[in-house]
Amino acid sequence: MKLNEYIDHTLLKPTATVEEIKKLCEEAIEHEFYAVCVNSSRVELAAKTLKGSRVKLAATIGFPLGASSLESKMVEADAAIAQGASEIDMVMNLGLFKDGEHKAVLTEIATIKTAIGNNLLKVIIETCYLNEEEIAGASELVMKAGADYVKTSTGFGTRGASLKDVEIMKKVVKGKIKIKASGGIRDAATAREYIDLGVSRIGTSSGIKIIS
Repeated sequence: MKLNEYIDHTLLKPTATVEEIKKLCEEAIEHEFYAVCVNSSRVELAAKTLKGSRVKLAATIGFPLGASSLESKMVEADAAIAQGASEIDMVMNLGLFKDGEHKAVLTEIATIKTAIGNNLLKVIIETCYLNEEEIAGASELVMKAGADYVKTSTGFGTRGASLKDVEIMKKVVKGKIKIKASGGIRDAATAREYIDLGVSRIGTSSGIKIIS
């Protein structure tokens, strides 16, 4: 198992500078990480820095709250793809989900997926705010809506991923879509536990530490 091939090398802090984004991309190229994950305002810069490399580029949408309108998420996703992203990490509308507006949540995810076409859509369900039943229900919605991945966390909630979260998600999606674990994964042993459980991607700002 080559850990670097599972890692989305991530920098999403609001204060991230041009130099820090460039460094992130250069590290991803050097260590052959699978992808880089940045806020949508930094996609153009990241795309330029990654040009000619095999590293994929993911942009966050509706981040970190998921509470922005579908219309604004659409504009953000379209712009990110136009500027060079090939993967979108979108936060699900948690308020709508908590209200039981599951059809609206499904429509939002399906609409974004249709808009970005063959590009990958990962949907963050922010498990720290959900009980076990809700984690299962949200994973089901993400799968039904046609997303490519269900993702645990933004890293900005009350906690990050847990192995229990992933076990619940795995039982629901049954390999039909992939799982990304993110938030609080900072060492190789933890990363391996998630991969052994069936996770296809790890989102982390500790990628270099993990592979070292």
